[in-house]
Amino acid sequence: MTAQSQQYGPLAGVRVVELAGIGPGPFAGMLLADLGADVVRVDRPGGAALGIDPAHDLTGRNKRSVVVDLKSDGPGAVLELAERADVLIEGYRPGVAERLGVGPEACTARNPRLVYGRMTGWGQDGPLAPRAGHDIGYIAVTGALGMIGPADGAPVPPINLLGDYAGGSLYLVTGVLAALHHVRAGGGGQVVDAAIVDGTSHLTAMLHGMLAAGAWQDRRGVNLLDGSCPFYGVYETACGGHLAVGALEPQFYAEFLALLGLAGDGAGPTVVDSERLPPREDFTRWGELREIIAARVRTRSRDEWARVFAESDACVAPVLSMTEAPHHPHLAARGTYVERHGLTQPAPAPRFSATPTTVRTAPAPIGGHTAEVAADWGVPALARPEGSTDPDSPAPVRSQPPD
Repeated sequence: MTAQSQQYGPLAGVRVVELAGIGPGPFAGMLLADLGADVVRVDRPGGAALGIDPAHDLTGRNKRSVVVDLKSDGPGAVLELAERADVLIEGYRPGVAERLGVGPEACTARNPRLVYGRMTGWGQDGPLAPRAGHDIGYIAVTGALGMIGPADGAPVPPINLLGDYAGGSLYLVTGVLAALHHVRAGGGGQVVDAAIVDGTSHLTAMLHGMLAAGAWQDRRGVNLLDGSCPFYGVYETACGGHLAVGALEPQFYAEFLALLGLAGDGAGPTVVDSERLPPREDFTRWGELREIIAARVRTRSRDEWARVFAESDACVAPVLSMTEAPHHPHLAARGTYVERHGLTQPAPAPRFSATPTTVRTAPAPIGGHTAEVAADWGVPALARPEGSTDPDSPAPVRSQPPD
């Protein structure tokens, strides 16, 4: 029995074809695979689109890989996979899948119940649809990037988490699962157009409501949640580390002041009597309040403050690095990170009581499952092209740029 044939996760038995790419597409495929789907990634000869050793590309975990050269060999193998699949996802520019012969029309002609998920930055239509782009540009035009960063500096890109993954991958997976439910309820397959600009804009719904209500200003560094608020922000500690403070509610703020030593009855000496502190509701004195808090935070190291606040409801946490995060006591107790196949990695999320998920397999080697998938899925057209790293076809892997 192969690892894929065992029942793990709520999507066990769902077959997904992922046309290999970079960014939000592979992450969406990983999420579906983590949830138990049998995800077969169709790589081009050479693969390795991310530019790192595929053995370290965690978005390839829980998947299987086959190699198909669509340009040389045509779409036959992919169409046969699509005929047997429940879902196909791709992240090409609009029109590329059609030119390669694996667009929605060709695939759904073979399988009318297929959910065809399309992942792009700009969407399948609109004036920018054919243009290249990256996360930073997508979140820029949606207004999301402009909200992040200091008032007196440039906006700060939040890596590619906000656009590619939150506004892209998660919306693609949401759309695919909703469309799959429609099929399971007796409907037909359909195309899911997941655009990062759409998803990222959707993420700002609450803020648009606050803006309309006059509770949010359309500029950076003056709002409750954008880091300018003295009781919702980040402070430097004595060691050069940082402390994240989220004491929004009055009762949490009172506990924060007490433990910080600013309320007269907390840990450490009283620096400023609480009655002399600028009122938290007075926006015009936020700068003054922030300076007082910052001076107090700088008197101890990050880890010292972490111990002070560890058992409190003050909503304060140390800002950890990626290598530190797996060792945080709470995350370690929950198993939020796991060690699998020699790699420390985030565990699948969310969690399920009846159909638990797990990291079943290491990141898939390029073409490493071509023969296995050909047999499991019954796809005779799935030959092992030159350049595959299938154990039975050890031709050298070549690099090849994306379309």
